[in-house]
Amino acid sequence: MQYPGKSFGELEIDEVFGSQLTVTESHIVTGAGLFGDFNPLHVDDHYCKTTRFGKRILHGPFTSALMSAPVGLYCSGTAIAYLAHNCQFKAPVYAGDTLTTRWIVTGKIPKPKINAGIALLAGTCTNQDDIVVALAEGKIMLAAC
Repeated sequence: MQYPGKSFGELEIDEVFGSQLTVTESHIVTGAGLFGDFNPLHVDDHYCKTTRFGKRILHGPFTSALMSAPVGLYCSGTAIAYLAHNCQFKAPVYAGDTLTTRWIVTGKIPKPKINAGIALLAGTCTNQDDIVVALAEGKIMLAAC
C-alpha cells in the first residue's frame, strides 16, 4: 500500500484511511516472544480447546499494534509523535483472520506556536466476517505542512 505522508494541514475531518492484513501463526508465536506473555491462551493448543475460544488467540497488544500501524504510515514523514492510543478488545483474533482497520479523522487541534497540530482519530478493526474485534482512539501530532 502506498501512503501519502499527510501533514496536519492536508488532513480533513471525516477523512478515512486504513489497511488490511491476514494474521498468521507466526504473529501469535512472535507475540509470545516479543511480549514475554506465554499465557496458555496464546501458546497451548490443548488448553485452548477447553476454553471459550477453542484455539489460540492473538495477544491484545499485537492487535492494537496492527491497528496503529496505518496511522504512522498515513502520516509518514510528517508525524512528530503518536501521543495516545486507547484500544478496546471486542472479540478474539485467530491465525487465518483477515483484519481490516479503518481510521477516521474526528478532530483537529492546531498548534501554531510549534508549526504543528494534533489529529484526533477513531479506529475500527473488523475480521473477514465483519465482526468488530477492536476499537481504538488515537492522537497524533503532525507537522503543519
